Amino acid sequence: MGMHPLLLLLFCLFPLLLPAHGAPAARPVGPGLEERFFQQVRDHFSFETCSNGTFPQRYLVSVKFWNKGFGPVFLYTGNEGDIWTFAQNSDFIFELAEEQEALVIFAEHRYYGKSLPFGHESIQLKRTGLLTVEQALADYAVLITELKQQYGAVDCPVIAFGGSYGGMLSAYMRMKYPNIVAGALAASAPLLSVAGLGDPTQFFRDVTADFQKSGPDCVTAVRKAFHQIKNLCLSGAYDEISSKMATCNKIANKEDVYQLFGFARNAFTMMAMMDYPYKTDFMGHLPANPVKVGCEQILAQTDPIQGLAALVGVFYNSSGSVQCYDIYRLYRPCADPTGCGTGMDAEAWDYQVCTEINLTFDSNNVTDMFPEMPFTEALREQYCQSKWSVKPRPQWLQTNFWGGGVLCWVLIT
Repeated sequence: MGMHPLLLLLFCLFPLLLPAHGAPAARPVGPGLEERFFQQVRDHFSFETCSNGTFPQRYLVSVKFWNKGFGPVFLYTGNEGDIWTFAQNSDFIFELAEEQEALVIFAEHRYYGKSLPFGHESIQLKRTGLLTVEQALADYAVLITELKQQYGAVDCPVIAFGGSYGGMLSAYMRMKYPNIVAGALAASAPLLSVAGLGDPTQFFRDVTADFQKSGPDCVTAVRKAFHQIKNLCLSGAYDEISSKMATCNKIANKEDVYQLFGFARNAFTMMAMMDYPYKTDFMGHLPANPVKVGCEQILAQTDPIQGLAALVGVFYNSSGSVQCYDIYRLYRPCADPTGCGTGMDAEAWDYQVCTEINLTFDSNNVTDMFPEMPFTEALREQYCQSKWSVKPRPQWLQTNFWGGGVLCWVLIT
């Protein structure tokens, strides 16, 4: 059987964003998607303990464009959240599926959405041990093998797709299971940074650069706002900070100010990551070009701190109805300085970045516009030991998934 022509396109990993800039807003529901469940093995790597147990793993499937028995299988390797969220924001896959007559499958990641190995107790201590990259990849390998049998697609090549963390997983699938996955497209996959490689200051430097593109006055105003808050903190003028930043509860000490800094920095992060030229509800309700809108908000105010409050409102107050910011409810510090969110999915992600995934990113107020907020490996270890009673393994992804070498491996296969 000859190589499917699509494989010539997808053997490499592309720095592609899903959905692509300039694409139309996501459809309410992916074309023809149906929600189903597969009884998945809890522990793929032990014949004892939980290995005999199963749990319902959710997946979505669409046969709308498939040339049955001949078209390829597109497998989206689910991220750290509800699988519908990613399916509804991945139009590129459906556009390509229509062109290539592909069967489309979105597989949900264990411990997220409805794919809970121990039900609502899954995120409790002593229940989280099966939340690993390796177990998730094995889930996808077992699931796609079974579904190929069910759908009569045994001879159809599988192409893995994913964005961000899901992009990492698609690349890892190609490397770990080349007998199952013929190609992978990893969109915005942080393969180097999560393996502990690269510059820890790069992330917030890049966020700053996004806002700099809207005009240097924007970054200058942001720096000025944070500087003024710091000075007010040093002088004990907490009431003025509370009033100008419109916090629900009064800022009372340096710890509250540090929380405020994290809360504000998170808004910049989300706006930069979701800076699409169209409105989106993906990971938050945001207008088109939120970075540009945010810069317009801060520059429209004569007071820099009030301008900062208006800017973060693009993310935290998209409805315009929020009267004040509950900074401890809206933002929770975790082992991911780019933000974990809230709820069970956020807790699961926090555990993952406390074990295998390295996200020790700093802001330093030198190469970026944010307050100095260090997050070293020592601070990460301290947090993770306290929260989850685990010690991170900073070198594990380099050992198990080659670190930067995974890029070379996929490019030459």
